[in-house]
Amino acid sequence: MATDKSGLTGNTTLLILKLLEDQDMYGYQMIETLSRRSNEMFNLKAGTLYPILHGLENEGMVESYEDRIEGERMRKYYHITDKGRKRLIDKNAEWKEYVSAVNQVLNGGLSYASV
Repeated sequence: MATDKSGLTGNTTLLILKLLEDQDMYGYQMIETLSRRSNEMFNLKAGTLYPILHGLENEGMVESYEDRIEGERMRKYYHITDKGRKRLIDKNAEWKEYVSAVNQVLNGGLSYASV
């Protein structure tokens, strides 16, 4: 059964900031990690990821730096800032509220323990 991935729209920022909360990453590493952690549900393309990263960088949510790991080529890494951590907390709260509301509708208006 094919899965509708439209739920990713608008929540990509949350997912990217969450990845960077754990560790600094370069773009391809983010794409691979997101795909693996979501059981291949979310397969971002570089053309989607990099504009989001540039926007987050312009907003001061992430910072970038270049580094070379022994034997590898130079890579651009991204690091979440304090401002980005605050945005992550806010976006996570919004997501939980959204999921709770959807669950209430799906469960006929019954309220269950929060997500």
